[in-house]
Amino acid sequence: DHLHELPDIVTLDYRLPDQNGSDLLKKIKQEHPEIQVILISEQEDINTVVELLKLGAKDYIIKSNDIRDRLLNTVQNIRKEMGLISEISKLRKEVQKKYNFKSSIIGESQVMNQVYEMIEKARNTNITVSIYGETGTGKELVAKAIHYNSKRKDKSFVAFNVAAVPSELIESELFGHEKGAFTGAAFRRIGKFEEADEGSLFLDEIAEMDASFQVKMLRALQEKEIVRVGSNQTIKTDCRIIVATNKNLKEEVKKGNFREDLYYRLLGLSIELPPLRERGKDVLILAKHFIEVFGKENNLPVKKLSDKAQHKLLNHSYPGNIRELKSIVELALTLSDHEEIQPADL
Repeated sequence: DHLHELPDIVTLDYRLPDQNGSDLLKKIKQEHPEIQVILISEQEDINTVVELLKLGAKDYIIKSNDIRDRLLNTVQNIRKEMGLISEISKLRKEVQKKYNFKSSIIGESQVMNQVYEMIEKARNTNITVSIYGETGTGKELVAKAIHYNSKRKDKSFVAFNVAAVPSELIESELFGHEKGAFTGAAFRRIGKFEEADEGSLFLDEIAEMDASFQVKMLRALQEKEIVRVGSNQTIKTDCRIIVATNKNLKEEVKKGNFREDLYYRLLGLSIELPPLRERGKDVLILAKHFIEVFGKENNLPVKKLSDKAQHKLLNHSYPGNIRELKSIVELALTLSDHEEIQPADL
């Protein structure tokens, strides 16, 4: 009668006057799965206990002299878990706010406005997204902006750099493995696909994927299921795929380095990130932002860029793009002995 008040915890006896505890447990979990249920009873049948735990009971306590201590211990554990869940929810909201793409991705140039339009289109669907751009242009930042502004924002964003893992380990990393699947597999491991279930999986440097694994990746994407290394059991997955590369995938297909069928499967919605040298005054907007952030983090006075320093920044080619600009202005602020950052500081 009082479930609408949403108690944190309900304690039940297995034997009740008008029904048994398992029936009431089912009802509670169907209507309010977040309520934690503890069963307390003299019933010691192990099959009954296992069944109640499968139905969602948090604990099953057999009536005995130490019932008070056991109950207190379970309640304290639930309290800790609820605190962690609350903290995770708070952190997710903070991350979502951080990756509001209109504030996290900085720039006002026409080419960046086109990028914002594509992010807006991508975030409203589950379409696969392929992000192209030179190194240091912010491909992962765009991937996060898409995820944290999409319907999947409350689930995991899992990033995986294909080039950072040896080709013989990539299957285990992405699909997971069973205990004993190979030498050193001491326990079952969940892969990135399962980690990202209901969320987003970001595959960076996708062009570096080994040719022998590409066919398995194609099947995983088409069938939306994977098989852990050392297992025959298929596992359904539901993760939004976002890939990135600094190479021209179409050219890689022509060269025979990348499967054509996988290329078309990953193409989806393409977002081309412009190099910094094509973004005009965005260079100065970004430089100002990096100076402010670095100054606050290191208790340094936040300085302006002199006119000559601005001119120097605008006329640099930036082979390392935004990552390079960030390093340049952070070092300049560290070295500067004047009221303004001078060309020599750069």
